[in-house]
Amino acid sequence: MVYKLPDDDDSLLAECEVETFRSGGPGGQHQNVTDSGVRLRHRPTGTVVVCRGERSQLANKRTCLRRLRTRLEKLLAPPPPPRRPTRPGARAVTRRLEEKARRSRVKRLRRPPEDGA
Repeated sequence: MVYKLPDDDDSLLAECEVETFRSGGPGGQHQNVTDSGVRLRHRPTGTVVVCRGERSQLANKRTCLRRLRTRLEKLLAPPPPPRRPTRPGARAVTRRLEEKARRSRVKRLRRPPEDGA
């Protein structure tokens, strides 16, 4: 199935089931008496987005649409090309070994002197 993401929010909202609910949580008594939480279920893909951070249902709906659009863009994006395994070059290997040897010398100098002399 090939799905094309609508350009405007009204078309995208038309493809969704909108459910409102009492969101609870912070926001005081206002949230206890109004249905300000919004849940959008995108019918073609089954993606669900819930927003309940604002006191306003309209603001939550806008936030939901923005989140839904970004999720659908990720879902519909083509997968990245497969990674081609590579090996480090000879110069990189030499440089790494030289750095390890230098670090070893530095750490050896930090040791307390041996009392065997």
